[in-house]
Parts: sequence; C-alpha cells; structure tokens
Amino acid sequence: MKRILLHACCAPCSGAIVEALLKEGADFAVFFSNDNIVPEPEYALRLREVLRYAAAMGVEVVEDRYDHDAWRCSVAGLEDEPERGRRCEACFRHRLDRAAAYAHAHGFDTLTTTLASSRWKDLDQVNRAGEAACAPYEDVEWWPRNWRKGGLQERRNEIIREQHFYNQRYCGCEFSEEISRLRSK
Repeated sequence: MKRILLHACCAPCSGAIVEALLKEGADFAVFFSNDNIVPEPEYALRLREVLRYAAAMGVEVVEDRYDHDAWRCSVAGLEDEPERGRRCEACFRHRLDRAAAYAHAHGFDTLTTTLASSRWKDLDQVNRAGEAACAPYEDVEWWPRNWRKGGLQERRNEIIREQHFYNQRYCGCEFSEEISRLRSK
C-alpha cells in the first residue's frame, strides 16, 4: 500500500479529499506548507482550521516551517503576473518542492495536493509543479488526481457548511489579496 503525503493549502480545499482518502482506506498524512500566506494571523487561522478538521477525522498533520521571505524569493520578478500566471506556478513549485523533500525524508512514496481541488487553480500548472517537485526523488511519485471530479466539488461545499470553515476570499499571498480587494469594490 502506498503512503501518501497530501499537501494542504486550507481546510475548505482539504475537507472532501481527506474524507475520500479515509473512505478509500489510504495511508496518508496532511502536510501544511504555505509560505505564501500573509499576514501571519491569516496563516495561523488557516492552519488552525486544518488542524481542527484533521483532529476530528483522526488524521495526522505535519506543519512545515513558515518562511514567507523564502517564498518571496521564489516568486521574485513575477510580482506583476496575473492570477494563474507564472507567479502561481512558481508558488506551487515552491510549496510542492518542500512537500516532496519531506515525503522523501519521511517514507512517503506518493505526493498529491489540495491545490487540485480549487476551481481557481490551473490543474496543468499544479501538475507541472508537482511532477517537477518529485523528479529529484526516485522514491516519490506525483499523483495528478483531479480532486474536483467524482462529486468531490459538491462534497467540498457541503463540508465547508457543515464544519463552518473559515473560507478565505484569496489564495493567501499579498498579490491575490490585492486582486480580491479590487474585485470586491
């Protein structure tokens, strides 16, 4: 049986995936690695929601070290890119690189991400970033599962309501927060 590391961006994106993996009898842990999220209280709030849900479901969560400065270096020069542009792919790559390294160091042979559940994310970008992140490790395989299919998108929305999840209006970075603010005016 494969041991899966599920990179999680937030509780709303994680809910249906965690539930589906449990129903499938998967051996997995959640990896919270999101250097992109600002400000730090927003990061802490999203982490608390992931921890709350995982505890209720009996799932292990590993919190990566938060380092927004490292993330800023990984997207340097891409600040003016649009949403779903090159900055987003660099962001995915940064977070999935960290997840793949953790998977390799801790005996996980499969990596996937909740980023593939959001309708706001480009699945091709997510999968390219995941494949590139896993490439240096012969013992870690990228699982390009589309977590929007098979009723998971609908279940995601139900779980958000059932759990009263904090459901953010931007992906986490200062660039998407600004775009979200402009849209809401």
